[in-house]
Amino acid sequence: MDRQGFHFQLLARDGETCARRGRMQTRRGVVETPVFMPVGTQATVKGMLPETLRQIGAQIILGNTYHLYLRPGHELIKRLGGLHRFMNWDGPILTDSGGFQVFSLGELRRIDEEGAVFQSHLDGSRHQLTPEKSIAIQEALGADIIMAFDECIPYPADRAYVAASTARSGRWARRCRHARREGDGAALFGIVQGGMEPDLRRRSAEELMAIGFEGYALGGLSVGEETSLMYDVMEYSLPLLPEEAPRYVMGVGTPENLIEGIARGADMFDCVMPTRNARNGVLFTSRGKISIKQARYREDERPLDENCSCYVCRHYSRAYLRHLFQANEILSSVLNTHHNLHYYLHLMASARDAIEAGRFGEFRREFHARRQNVES
Repeated sequence: MDRQGFHFQLLARDGETCARRGRMQTRRGVVETPVFMPVGTQATVKGMLPETLRQIGAQIILGNTYHLYLRPGHELIKRLGGLHRFMNWDGPILTDSGGFQVFSLGELRRIDEEGAVFQSHLDGSRHQLTPEKSIAIQEALGADIIMAFDECIPYPADRAYVAASTARSGRWARRCRHARREGDGAALFGIVQGGMEPDLRRRSAEELMAIGFEGYALGGLSVGEETSLMYDVMEYSLPLLPEEAPRYVMGVGTPENLIEGIARGADMFDCVMPTRNARNGVLFTSRGKISIKQARYREDERPLDENCSCYVCRHYSRAYLRHLFQANEILSSVLNTHHNLHYYLHLMASARDAIEAGRFGEFRREFHARRQNVES
């Protein structure tokens, strides 16, 4: 898929699964896929220097339209040179549309054909976010990949509501396409909705492809549905999307979710799980999760993960990491976040290597065989 400064190329396919190995050229650099994108909600990935993110393999990060619009304001960020300069990150940035955050406000927001009226969670002030305004905010931020404004459908939801919401998101997607300022090199991705209904997912995908986008995302997942249902939606939705465009599963998820998403043909993922869990003392390892606050680690001299090459695992013991967490030290969040993101990014790099080598199916089986919950 080509559009000005954006290009996506498929480099390899797995013979056993639907896994794909690709390369995405953006106006600020190349992104190798499959890729996990760390979430930088407030123009920062919590606890991480941009230089450190680069060192551990981050290629592209997320910014959050809703939060940056409310504070410090997209116009201020634009005056200061754009989001990249503002946060000292010279790589690609993807911004979400703000839709998920707005629709998570519950009674603090109202949705109609024009858009969404909501109250700020910061000071209660009233705002309106429309497809056109979402695009304008993201363009002001200077994002390299911009997401269309949509409504994130909760689960469970009545089919009539899902159908009406999905149709409205389709109309909003067309307005987003028309609102885009051409010639700046940024890519616009459409978001497939449809709840857990296969026919509505198909209809949404067909509408978006008729409009034409540089990439396509699956929205409305990881919203409370069973994991098996989420996988089913990926299974029947991802093949509906164009082969020549990147496929982005939004807000997903656990390491297992990522591997299973890749196996079903997904190219891009994001989630707050590795960073949020890190701050809560939950750490991901090659064998499963560890809750570092448990007393069993009080005198444990071993590294967090003996199979991990990250800075934390090379220099610190489980006992020290537990001490930092129990003492509520800032360094606890820094080191835990460093490790968790390194784990996620290394997992994606290993998946890319496996697809290239034609052994992703074997890699997937080995991954699941190693996993066990070590928290018991």
